[in-house]
This record gives sequence, C-alpha cells and structure tokens, in this order.
Amino acid sequence: MAVVEVVQLLVSPVHRYMGRPSEGPAEAAGPELVRSVEVRRNLGLVGDRYYARPAHRDAAVTLMAAENLPLDINPHTDLTLTRRNVLLRGVDIDAYVGSTVSLDTGAGPVLLAVRRPARPCAWMDAVIGPGAQRALRGKGGVRCSPLSDGMLTVGQAEFAVVEERNPA
Repeated sequence: MAVVEVVQLLVSPVHRYMGRPSEGPAEAAGPELVRSVEVRRNLGLVGDRYYARPAHRDAAVTLMAAENLPLDINPHTDLTLTRRNVLLRGVDIDAYVGSTVSLDTGAGPVLLAVRRPARPCAWMDAVIGPGAQRALRGKGGVRCSPLSDGMLTVGQAEFAVVEERNPA
C-alpha cells in the first residue's frame, strides 16, 4: 500500500472535445472540477458524461499521473484540458494496465479494473499546446471500470494493487 494524493477530480456531463480541434471545445455545462464524486460499480462516476453508457462500461473512469502532465508545454495543464477524471500524484498509474487497484480517500476502498491506456488525441495539441499529444504518448493515463461503489475525494489516499497485471 502506498500513500498518494488525489490532486483533482473532474466530472463533466458533456463531451467537450467533439468535431475538429480547430473549431475549439464545446462550452462547459458548469463547474467540472469537484471535491468529491460518487463511484458506482460497473457504471462510472455519477454525473459524468460516460456514466452508465454501454459503450464505455469497461472504461468509464480515467486516471492520470500528475507527474505526466506536460507542464513544460503549458504550466496551466490540468484535468479540464486532459479530460481525465482523476489526477493522482505519487503513483505511475500507466504501469498498472491489466491490474485491479484500490483507491481509498477515507470513505473505504474503491476498486478499479485498469483496462487499457487512455491514448492522447489531437485535441491535446489544440488545448494544451503544440507537442502535447506526443508528450503524452504512453503516459496519458488509463481507462478503468469501477468494480465497487464508493466515494473519492481530493486529498490524501491509500493506493494498493489488489490483483497483479494479467499477462498478455
């Protein structure tokens, strides 16, 4: 078990990166950064754009390591630009694809199956800055499926690997 930090949480009811990056992102429907979020097993984050969507059930929650943000390209890069849901500091989350992990921010552990990498798209160059998509390759975060109900909050958390990576 390791002590990590949940730096930010993003819950957005709308998909803001649609169409061509040159047209710019859609407007936010309101504040997207939250202090806490309810996680529902097999459904995702309550209120998020991917919640209970059949096409996203195996990847409804995205996590990213704060250490991988391309701050050299844009020092203001955060979840509102990368569109990931959970920003963690203190763990290389990209290394856990195929594993089941636990994240406990104080209300009990939330189990997440780390399904696959969250690959950066061309939008990253448009909203963060030129070179961001390339800078995030291989470290753009992971797509997860929640295996338990629970709550996540910003702040200190306990991170543990519950089940090791499945051999490919």
